[in-house]
Amino acid sequence: MINAKKGWGGGVDGGQVALLLAAGLGAGAVNAAAGGGSLITFPALIAVGLPPKVANVTNSVAVCPGYVASVAGSRRDLGDQTRTLLRLLPVIVLGTATGCALLLVTSEDAFGRVVPFLVLAAAGVLAFQDRLKAVVGRSRAGGGTRSHTVALHTLVGIGCVYGGYFGAALGVMLVAVLGLFVDASLRRISAMKNVVSAVEGAVTVAYFAVFADVDWRAVLLLAPATIAGGYAGARIARRVPQRILRTGIVTYAVVVATALFVRAF
Repeated sequence: MINAKKGWGGGVDGGQVALLLAAGLGAGAVNAAAGGGSLITFPALIAVGLPPKVANVTNSVAVCPGYVASVAGSRRDLGDQTRTLLRLLPVIVLGTATGCALLLVTSEDAFGRVVPFLVLAAAGVLAFQDRLKAVVGRSRAGGGTRSHTVALHTLVGIGCVYGGYFGAALGVMLVAVLGLFVDASLRRISAMKNVVSAVEGAVTVAYFAVFADVDWRAVLLLAPATIAGGYAGARIARRVPQRILRTGIVTYAVVVATALFVRAF
């Protein structure tokens, strides 16, 4: 088992390596096809011996390269929304840093008790993803008004606080929020979401690299695996109905949340 204080120590268990590589590949594929990949990698990190808080920090760092890769693949879809993203930048950075700080002042025991509910919340967002997308498709009244701008910045900021603290299913939440307030196609909204996620991920990596206990060996296994899985996920998305894939992820997340609940209480 991994020592929470010393990392993996002198030896590496082949089974643990295989589990993390498989989890990274699966998470990358799931993120590309439906979203919610952290609901795979986070439990895998706990399974190899990391306590929940360390697993969460490590997972947040490990998934960042995938966010950057998604920006590279969708940058042409941003169109005229670069200015909107620049205006959101301070809110993204401040919200993420706040979430990271809140996580680090939360005790390991307290985080272990709250994390089952966070996993369930993320699963709930994923389960109702279609309804959130339907909301995105509705008319965006009030665009350009001061209250409209304040609401957009507030909700994105809250989302980034959540992203810095835990982050699973953050992408689904961001698509819903941006879609409510930005008059653009779903493809453009998704490209904006990728940029917000990448900035949020970069702030998280910088913050946790300095102030938190990150298991870097696990990061080195997960990060490239999630990128490789993302490429495979694009093909999977064309063959496997998203509803079936999403149902499987949500069911798995509920099982994980139940196990974490039993462990914590």
